[in-house]
Parts: sequence; structure tokens; C-alpha cells
Amino acid sequence: MGDADASAALRERVREARAAGERLCVRGGGTRTAAPDGVAALELGTHRGIVAFEPSELVVTVRAGTPLVELEAVLAQSGQELPFDPPRMGLAATVGGAVATAAAGPARPWRGAARDAVLGVTLLDGHGEIGRFGGAVMKNVAGYDVSRLVAGSRGTLGAILETSLRVLPRPAARCTRVLELGMDHAVETMTALAQRALPLQGLAWVEGFLHVRLGGTEEGVAAAAAVVGGEPLAEEAPFWRALRDLELPALAADVPLWRLSVPGNAPQPTLTADWVLDWAGAQRWCVSAAEPERVLAAAAELGGHARRLRPAPELATDPAPALAQLEARVRAAFDPDGVFAPEDR
Repeated sequence: MGDADASAALRERVREARAAGERLCVRGGGTRTAAPDGVAALELGTHRGIVAFEPSELVVTVRAGTPLVELEAVLAQSGQELPFDPPRMGLAATVGGAVATAAAGPARPWRGAARDAVLGVTLLDGHGEIGRFGGAVMKNVAGYDVSRLVAGSRGTLGAILETSLRVLPRPAARCTRVLELGMDHAVETMTALAQRALPLQGLAWVEGFLHVRLGGTEEGVAAAAAVVGGEPLAEEAPFWRALRDLELPALAADVPLWRLSVPGNAPQPTLTADWVLDWAGAQRWCVSAAEPERVLAAAAELGGHARRLRPAPELATDPAPALAQLEARVRAAFDPDGVFAPEDR
């Protein structure tokens, strides 16, 4: 399905950039980040379409420029969905962008991360070569699990051209229960609920209310709802969609927005900020005018890391020295001339 294959033109563009010593920034729908000044965009928006989908196999292969909304509409027709429910910053958000950023929605602790769903990739590297890795295509080479490395690489290893993704059946039933709790009590409650055998698909605290999303069989969801208590949320889908896509009013202030990834039961950082807690407390959205160094230090003190999403440019915790060395070696293998290095490294 779909015949918009622009791989030949994209490969030629990378080869031209390498020969000219030019740097490129991979760009899909343009919904997440802009190319830095003086760096050209490698446009993947026209490289789109579903290459293969057999619902009984629970696997879909799709070109990277395909909008998420198009893929999800096809999956929904077969009663299926992407397990990691990737956020989108607009309707133009693409499958390649979701994999490259490894972004995942509220169900991630229970349904798996983006890299867990990636079975294989077709990658256009800094040499201007196209390699196919993982899944049923070919075994990974040079000791690298390339399909997993690409997830979260943010375009620094090359441009994702295609990816094969594991999909899951949509639950027969879903419901959300809401409990009025202070933030500290909410963290304790989320930790306790996460340790129970409940069909959880979301645990999030927003503006004084804990939201517990359940998904599974009709009987299982009903039994779990009785255990959780609280009140039912009538319009649950819009809430979880707004949380996933960072469109909640609590996150909309014209103030820097940070994502802190910390242990779920970690105490709350001593920052002056407004908070939204997701992933049973392991993902904490922080709206704060505090100095960046203070936010980064607060995340580190709790054994986690932080990334600023707004304003641009993004800031993030430096990787550990050993990890930074490993990343440098991997990038040198795939992009020795730094074609896909829009920032100095």
C-alpha cells in the first residue's frame, strides 16, 4: 500500500552533502524541532506509505514520512494500535519522527517503549548507503542491534526510511477512574497501584486529581475499577490524548517546559514549578522558570535525567562518560563525516 518511495532521491542528496562537507538535519513533518541555522533539512515528508500489513501477523512495515494519523487509521480498521501510543505535536507528525525520538504515551510502563515495538529498520546512513536491519529483513551486523539503537537516536545515526513495528489488539474495554489526591499522596498511591495485578494502561496526576486508566476484558476492567475506586471519567479519550500530546491546560503556560525521567517513587524535587505526573510518577512534566542548571541538577539528585522541550533549542542532561564514548563509536561507524550532526559534538 502506498507508492511514494523517495529513497533513491534521498540517498543521492546525502551523497551530495557528504561530498560537499555539508551537514543535514532529518525532517519529517516538522512538528518537533527545526533545523539549526545554516543546516539544511533532509525532507522525508514525501517518502510515505504503508509497505506491508498483515493484521494476523501483528506487524506493519511503513515508510518514515507517513503521518501517524494515517497509520493509526489503518490499524484501527483491524482493531489494532501501536502499543507505545506515540505523542504527536500536530497532525503532520510522522512515524519516523516517533521512532527517532522514541517518544511514548501514557501506557508506556505497561505496553512497552518505542524501541520494544521496533522490529526492523531501513536506514540511510552518512555514507549515503541504505542498510536493512532487524526483523525478517537481515540480521544486524558489526555487533550493533541497529533497530534498537535507531530508536531514540534523534536522527544522528542517519535517516530512517522504513520501519517494521509490532502492533497489538485494542483492548475490548477501557475506563478511567479519578481520585482527588495531593501530589505526595498521589505518588504513594501510584506506586502501590503499579505493584498490583491490575490491567493498568495509565497512571497520571494532574492538578490535584489522580487518573487511573484500565484496559482489558469487560470483566477484568469492571473488577479492577471496583478495586481502584474513585469516580468514572466520562470523556476519558480526550484527557489521555491531551496528556500524551502535551495539550493539557496545566502544560500550556508561556514558561519553560521540562521532562524529568526519575524513579517512580522518587520524592518531588524542590523546585518552584507546576507539575504533571505520568507513567506512575516516572515521567514528570515540569513547568518552571528556574535556571536550567537547577532543573538538571534536581533530576540528577533523584537518579534521573531531564530534557527541556521549550523554548528552543532543547537542553538535556549530558550522558554518562561511558555512554557518551559508546555513542561516539556507533556514530563514527554510521556517519564518520558527521553529515547527520547538526550540532557540534
